[in-house]
Amino acid sequence: MKTIKNIIIGFGKGGKTLAKFLAQRGEQVLMVEKSNQMYGGACINIACLPSKRLIIEAAHNTSFEDAIDGKNVMTAQLRKKNYEMLASEDNITVVDGVAHFTSNHTIEVQTTSGSTLDYKGERIFINTGAKPQIPDITGLKNNPFVITSTEAMNQSKLPRELVIIGGGYIGLEFANMFTNFGSHVTILDRHEKILPNEDDDIAEMIIQNLTDNGIKFEVGANIKQISRQDEQAVITLTNNNQHETTLFADKILIATGRQPETASLDLQNADIKVDNHGAIIVDDHLHTSVPNVWAIGDVKGGSQFTYISLDDFRIIKDELAGNGTRHVSDRSIVPTSVFIEPPLAQVGLTEKEAQKQGQDYLLFKMSAAAIPKAKVLKDTRGMLKVLVDPATNLILGATLYVQEAQEIINMIALAMRAKIPYQVLRDQIYTHPTISEAFNDLFKEPVKK
Repeated sequence: MKTIKNIIIGFGKGGKTLAKFLAQRGEQVLMVEKSNQMYGGACINIACLPSKRLIIEAAHNTSFEDAIDGKNVMTAQLRKKNYEMLASEDNITVVDGVAHFTSNHTIEVQTTSGSTLDYKGERIFINTGAKPQIPDITGLKNNPFVITSTEAMNQSKLPRELVIIGGGYIGLEFANMFTNFGSHVTILDRHEKILPNEDDDIAEMIIQNLTDNGIKFEVGANIKQISRQDEQAVITLTNNNQHETTLFADKILIATGRQPETASLDLQNADIKVDNHGAIIVDDHLHTSVPNVWAIGDVKGGSQFTYISLDDFRIIKDELAGNGTRHVSDRSIVPTSVFIEPPLAQVGLTEKEAQKQGQDYLLFKMSAAAIPKAKVLKDTRGMLKVLVDPATNLILGATLYVQEAQEIINMIALAMRAKIPYQVLRDQIYTHPTISEAFNDLFKEPVKK
């Protein structure tokens, strides 16, 4: 058994950045990755970048086949770059295989070449990410018509009839994308409302725009079973009125969330604790229940974003080579974006959340149609909403449903973190025409609630 200073299981954003950092400090690092198709992690191979590439290609009327080819070229280049970034370091060894814990600080790696390797790590960092969560529906498992978000981006042929199970953010992104490519898309969701956590005015606007784009919604859907008829899947479902409906699909996309990838780790052989969802339990410095074992990124549960994984690296870096003052609990202000059309971006409180908490607020609200740049972009759909604390003039939260929202939400988040009063954004000199200059008008006067 070989002893290594640092073992990192999983080539994702936080893990690969940590590996590079430790190696350049002169420390030995073993990077274990289960597949050579996942160098660099989920973001560059099956999630953020390839999906956003396809969303943009669909909006630009690129054919599905050409878009897939272009996406594959991009991910191959990124994968190669990420592998070389680590493999070129003298202090890093990359091993392809599945890691299993055999004790608190030892692992066994079943390599892709068929050999078994045993290692002991002075430090171990678990960065295995998450996997699609598959609902328990009769006829779903091992069904040739069923795909996850990963397979959805690797289809050689555009499905003409696509049914998406799950009306959350992932489901909506894929629905919008496949509709733009030319698929007929139906979303099935067991809830009575799509986007139930969003403010009603925002949710209604999003649903109306997606419906106008051709997407069909079946809410309160109870899927009884999935079967096969000729070369199509048959979905039998009922709604809350027990009315039975039959749908036919070329493909069924499962978009019901993701769960931490811990099953293959054999954590029962160590004292590493997990919660009821399989997520590794960590403290405010990302320590697991075993000393000198950390968890990074999606595997620990919570928000599943590559920028959270990167910030996990910063917390660990600060502990190992800084003053140890960074904490998970520092991340109270985290912006998010959903790449539908127009994009939806948020940070902080929604109006619904503020009302639930009894938080007093000023409401600033503006239609996207009033923004000159929206007219230039030929998309005046959407709305901007910002909540401000009347006692301090500090921003409590923002929901931006407008073109380029994914960019300007970062300005709001920065203002919140730096405790900058909203008037500074109101009086800022912006370039023209831009979406950001909407803040000049948005913050003129609060609306009556």
